Amino acid sequence: MDARAAVDLNLTTWDERAVVHAASPDYGFEVFICDQEHLSDVVSFDRPLLGDIAGQRGIHLQCHLGTDTLSLARLGAHMTGVDFSPNALEQARTLAARADADIDYHQVDVSDGAAVLAAVGAGRYDLVYTGIGALCWLPRITDWAQLVADLLAPGGRLLVRDGHPALNALDQDRTDGELVLSYPWFEREEPTVFDEPGTYVATEHVFTHTRSAEWNHGLGELVTAVLAAGLQVTGLTEHRSIPWQAMAHMVEVAGGEWALPGDAADRVPLSFTLQAVKPA
Repeated sequence: MDARAAVDLNLTTWDERAVVHAASPDYGFEVFICDQEHLSDVVSFDRPLLGDIAGQRGIHLQCHLGTDTLSLARLGAHMTGVDFSPNALEQARTLAARADADIDYHQVDVSDGAAVLAAVGAGRYDLVYTGIGALCWLPRITDWAQLVADLLAPGGRLLVRDGHPALNALDQDRTDGELVLSYPWFEREEPTVFDEPGTYVATEHVFTHTRSAEWNHGLGELVTAVLAAGLQVTGLTEHRSIPWQAMAHMVEVAGGEWALPGDAADRVPLSFTLQAVKPA
């Protein structure tokens, strides 16, 4: 399967999931609407590294339903959201309107950097934010890193927290607690195709589109791509938790995060945060 076919396959999958996700209490739309100070667990986790973003121009790549985008707006940033799924953006716009938030959303595929720049403009942003469960849908991490650099204004910065490539390479379907590398660590031209009937929120919906295509990107590949795009890395942290139950034997910890139990928590990182700046 080539990259274009894979992206098209993923679009049908995410379009179907968007409506189901929005209806789930796991995304907490009603909480966001009723409580004007409520933030997503993801942005709450990132907040110490985000610092003060009030007044900054921010863009959230692969924003899905916009709960994190809205949370960044509530921290005072002037936010733009980008996603390739029209159904996801319909839900994101509805949430923003009901929460009385002024967020600019654009339907565009992040793997097509030229289209993103044409839609939102180059060199405009103080913050490029992207996160949990995003990078695995992109065919080439070098293209993504160059897009980030092109979006940032001089002095602007990147913050990305995502699933660790070590987690992505594990067989996550095992129920015996063993940590077994079963999938590629390094980026490959061909994606890995999965066929999974469900999704990561509780639902009784029976999905029609169950196949998806993913690419892993090694941490070294990611850092090298960011450096090659002319950015300066300012921080790289590996975390023992991730905000979904990736494996059956994980345990829930504070802040909506999940971790491996006991001594296993120290065996493999589950997520990472990378920060970088564009030289002024």
